[in-house]
Amino acid sequence: MRIVDVPIDKIYVTAAKRKTLDMDKVEPLAEDILENGLKSPIYVRIGKDRYVLQEGLHRVEAMKMLGEVMIDGHIVQAKKA
Repeated sequence: MRIVDVPIDKIYVTAAKRKTLDMDKVEPLAEDILENGLKSPIYVRIGKDRYVLQEGLHRVEAMKMLGEVMIDGHIVQAKKA
């Protein structure tokens, strides 16, 4: 799977996924990313004019905290119902 640069401001987080956010995890993760870099890309699917986050909410929030505008991501296909 190819890693692409994903603009953070174009990432949409569903309400259900947003409920899983634990802010207590974000700051330590941001510090780790600052020291060691982002180790695992996020997973997104392409939506209409945006990316829909599938996995990596805490990484996205940590990168926002660091003032980053781009994040490494894998593009995945939407699941067929």
